Amino acid sequence: MSEATMSRGFTSQMARNVFYGGSLFFVLLFAALILDTEQRIPERSKSAAITPAVVRGKHVWETRNCIGCHTLLGEGAYFAPELGNVYTRRGPDFIKAWIKAQPTGAPGRRQMPDFHLNDQQLDDLVEFLKWTNGVDTEKWPPNIEG
Repeated sequence: MSEATMSRGFTSQMARNVFYGGSLFFVLLFAALILDTEQRIPERSKSAAITPAVVRGKHVWETRNCIGCHTLLGEGAYFAPELGNVYTRRGPDFIKAWIKAQPTGAPGRRQMPDFHLNDQQLDDLVEFLKWTNGVDTEKWPPNIEG
């Protein structure tokens, strides 16, 4: 390189090359991260374990607006407990008994409404909560009680 070329410093052509090279690098990096994530989703979400009962349970969850009070896997309202791991914490029989016993009428406590769920709806809702319990959340929620 001649002294005249070196004295010009950082040229617009060099800036363009850095911009295009950097852009290409980050686009390729972003594409690689997307592909890696897409390959991991079926295993982490346990999508193979989605049964008709899980789908019906999700329908019960949605039509009763459970997420309006509870959080599930960190999403939803914080009025009532996180339910992503309730299946492990309490078990299916407790979940069904708790829902059937609502509202308890205990003074000073927030009350869950009585949704008048039949046994099939309760079983389906428990299956949905069992499925969400199996989703790999990478240790979310950070505390076992939600």
